[in-house]
Amino acid sequence: MSSRPVTVRPPGADYQIRVLGHRPTPLRDFYHALLELPWSATFAILSALYLLVNALFAAGYLATGGVVHAAAGSFWDAFCFSVQTLGTIGYGAMYPDAPAAHALVVVESLVGLLTTALATGLVFAKFSRPQGRIVFSHHPVVCPLNGVPTLMFRLGNERGNQIVNAEIRVVLMRTESSAEGLRLYRTYDLKLARDRALSLQRSWIAMHVIDATSPLHGQTPESIAAQEVEVQVMVLGTDDITMQSLHAGHRYFAAQLRWGARLVDILSEAPDGNLELDLRKFHDTQPSQPTEGFPYPRAS
Repeated sequence: MSSRPVTVRPPGADYQIRVLGHRPTPLRDFYHALLELPWSATFAILSALYLLVNALFAAGYLATGGVVHAAAGSFWDAFCFSVQTLGTIGYGAMYPDAPAAHALVVVESLVGLLTTALATGLVFAKFSRPQGRIVFSHHPVVCPLNGVPTLMFRLGNERGNQIVNAEIRVVLMRTESSAEGLRLYRTYDLKLARDRALSLQRSWIAMHVIDATSPLHGQTPESIAAQEVEVQVMVLGTDDITMQSLHAGHRYFAAQLRWGARLVDILSEAPDGNLELDLRKFHDTQPSQPTEGFPYPRAS
């Protein structure tokens, strides 16, 4: 069975991926899609489905008749009668008084019972689903640290709570050519100076030392651009309020990497002796000092 191509754009990417041979299953994936949508879109879809179901049953009542005190040919009266039936509100002036109308009431009552259960489950699942608010610095940087080039980026928890037992994984993806001339897309793990924290709060700087064992050893801004390098980050942890596991991911591209820059310090000591955390500088960078082995930033 043929299927139409699906176009996917990775978050923040400047390219698209066209997926061929995808077999869509809209009914199976509908519930999952509703969980992913924002609340406004979910409420809009549920409201539209509610109105659609009532409109369909209203058309049925118009076709069969048998609703006492409903104006002849009035879609609005039939629609209001359907709303009363679906919502189990209880009949006022209008009520069914014919076999066909009674049959439709039975069917609509069953539909209302099932849709109410499904909508309730969906809303409950969205409310109970943990949502991490992890923020990542706009640009990763490469600068000397203790004389060795080091890849660094900053991440933090935008909420005031803690993410306990947080761990971070970083992989580098790039295109390579094999000895046979095949073009491959390879993935490498980037070892961090520290990949685990007892708790993640407002700020944490992840560091990868670019030594002889690093996939970035000997690379330049031009070479990583030619290799279409991407750095993917995944953070895992437990919310200390809900005690539920959560995760957050981010992706950096070669054009976002700043060579010869360092992250601006956001933690300092205030004149009164207290510590001051300036989150306004969370994404700021500043030039680093070039060295003999690391000539960045290059002189213009």
